[in-house]
Amino acid sequence: MKEFALIFRMSKEPDASPTPEQIQERTNWLASIAAQNKLADKGNSLSAANAKIVNGPNAVTDGPYTEIKEFISGYVIIKTETIDEVVELAKTNPIFKIGGRIEIREIVKLYNHNN
Repeated sequence: MKEFALIFRMSKEPDASPTPEQIQERTNWLASIAAQNKLADKGNSLSAANAKIVNGPNAVTDGPYTEIKEFISGYVIIKTETIDEVVELAKTNPIFKIGGRIEIREIVKLYNHNN
């Protein structure tokens, strides 16, 4: 089975906290993926408040950039046979109700961690 990262992107209020209802919807969505035995890593939310952008050894700035139109709010790792299956699972995520979107990337493992 392949693993895919679902990267959650939002376009407003990078420091906003989710409501209890939004947290419950996300929890329910994750539980439905786990019940299908397709959840590889439940992921985490990513803070915009304590972040840096490293553009090189001498170019470190506070980040994420506030002038950009969207920011990454979190991620989840899902395992499926095809990206099309992940797309179908992603379509049911509640992030779309609050104006977010999801980027999907296949995880390519370059190293064998068992050695």
